[in-house]
Amino acid sequence: MDSSINIAVVNTVKERCRVCFTCVRECPAKAIRIMDGQAEVMPERCIGCGNCVRVCSQNAKQVRDCTASARLLLQEDTPVAALVAPSFPAEFAECDYTEFIGMLRALGFTYVHEVAFGADLVARGYKRLLENTPGSRYIATTCPAIVAYVERYHPELVPSLAPIVSPMVAMARVVKQLHGPDVHCIFVGPCIAKKGEMLSPELPREIDATLAFSELRHLFYAASISPEKTIPSEFDPPFSGQGMLFPISGGMLQAANLPEDLMSGEIVAADGREPFVGAIREFQSSDVDVTLLEVLACEGCISGPGITNPAPLFRRRSLVSRYARRRVSETDYEQWRKEMERHEDVCLTRQFQEHDQRYTLPSEEEINKALWTMNKLGPEDHLNCGACGYDTCREHAIAICKGLAETEMCLPYTIEQLKRAVGDLALSNNQLQETQQALMHSEKLASMGQLAAGIAHELNNPLGVVLMYSHLLKRELADSERLGKDLTTIAEQADRCKKIVAGLLHFARQNKVLRQQVKLMEVVQSGFKGSPAPANIRLEIRDQMKNPIVDIDRDQITQVILNLVNNAFDAMGDEEGQLIVTLLDKEDKVTIEVRDTGPGIPDDIVKKVFEPFFTTKSIGKGTGLGLSITYGIVKMHNGDISLKTNCDPAKGPTGTTFRVVLPRHGHG
Repeated sequence: MDSSINIAVVNTVKERCRVCFTCVRECPAKAIRIMDGQAEVMPERCIGCGNCVRVCSQNAKQVRDCTASARLLLQEDTPVAALVAPSFPAEFAECDYTEFIGMLRALGFTYVHEVAFGADLVARGYKRLLENTPGSRYIATTCPAIVAYVERYHPELVPSLAPIVSPMVAMARVVKQLHGPDVHCIFVGPCIAKKGEMLSPELPREIDATLAFSELRHLFYAASISPEKTIPSEFDPPFSGQGMLFPISGGMLQAANLPEDLMSGEIVAADGREPFVGAIREFQSSDVDVTLLEVLACEGCISGPGITNPAPLFRRRSLVSRYARRRVSETDYEQWRKEMERHEDVCLTRQFQEHDQRYTLPSEEEINKALWTMNKLGPEDHLNCGACGYDTCREHAIAICKGLAETEMCLPYTIEQLKRAVGDLALSNNQLQETQQALMHSEKLASMGQLAAGIAHELNNPLGVVLMYSHLLKRELADSERLGKDLTTIAEQADRCKKIVAGLLHFARQNKVLRQQVKLMEVVQSGFKGSPAPANIRLEIRDQMKNPIVDIDRDQITQVILNLVNNAFDAMGDEEGQLIVTLLDKEDKVTIEVRDTGPGIPDDIVKKVFEPFFTTKSIGKGTGLGLSITYGIVKMHNGDISLKTNCDPAKGPTGTTFRVVLPRHGHG
């Protein structure tokens, strides 16, 4: 394969590419691959149709620029001829065609010729070809993008390509016949595929540069050339006939007097990205029995990617038709026939070469593997939405196997991954908030523990003295009933203070967890022996553990159960109630649930229940340390404690459930 076919006609400006996959979807050759999140045009597969250029809203597709080459040629002493495509009226609608020609001469062109005359020669060539080869089937080769597509993706149809040059090449040969072989030829038109045709290894280098209309406008702007500043001029002869209709779909057939007959179906015209691909595929399968298939990659050359006029399609078509009518009315057909005879000997033939770019299909196993990576596990998962740029999920999977696409191009898959990431992020955020709250609570407990320890140590000795002397005085004044009662009260209150101080010390000290393997059910039962249920409360213990053995500090967990149970008894008070203790387990965790049918805990209190010294009990009935101590024991076991409560009967049964989760083997 000649290396010249690998010269890129279109490149991607990575800084502008937003990876919307529109270019992938619009490329009939699938010559764009997504790699590392960027769209990349593969020159060996590109046919130069320019669909990607036309549809890219970010202007991320950059066409091979020939303006520098054109400037250099125009600065030389050698004459330069402009070969103007017949679609120019659709681009330069703001000025008369004579003003446009004057602008070209002002730019430095020695000659200005219309390619439409070359189109007249080509049209005559097609008519003679069909007359001289009855029974043959041809694909018209006026569109270089179609030629490139057949050579790369239907190489078996290369023999069916009509062996006739394009109007551009035909006109270049006419110009060199008129002005000598040294004249430089620059094509001006709407087609970027002409840039690839110019470099084709199957053609001699007869075109020195190709300028899209957009590039020509840039040169006009740089040179400050405008219609009002130039002298109007006419094209250099030879003048054209109906070749001016070539840029309109079916124009070549009309110029060659080969009308598309819907009855016979021998001549068929098609244009546009999807129609031309389908037409060639049907031509190959002989589903269409035609003598000549005239196809264009665009909707006529008036829709080429080099056109900058934003006018609608039919407005541009009308501009070309109006220009053609005007020129035809002024045409001297006798002179035109003489010019056609004069250039009878211009060679219009050419050869084509196979440049097969078809991929070998991957195995079904590879395709299915690629589908599975996108969560396409069955036919029902194949949405075929086309968001990735491929018509079906299977085509996308094949492209992945061939390194042309990435899994992330699948929109449903990406949305699912995004939902999962958002869910994971929300979970992580919740866990972080819980950890922050636990840390704040632990810091608060630690600070209060240090304070409590200091106070307890300071109060413990004087309280002991008060108790000792109270009992001594009571013994010495046994005969005094009044003083004895007072001393008894003093001793009881001091003893209560002593218990509070003991609780403070217990809360403040850093207890070690002495783990041992025990049956959790036995720990619960021993706890209820120390704190039996009141007569008004029904007690139910549900043991749902598959493995009863846990590794815990028996005494500390007994205290946890006692604290939770006693709180539940106090919450239910003298009312009829029920206490349910449930034991659950998994392989590495055990759960203790203590549920009461009490009045529940108001929302403004829930956040405070584990704080030291916070209690809702009346004075003298609680120190507010029970749940704080419980919290500390659970955390020392690397466990977690939480609660659910309802105090609104309108929302359902009232009550509170404390849930303690402990690691079975001592590490969470």
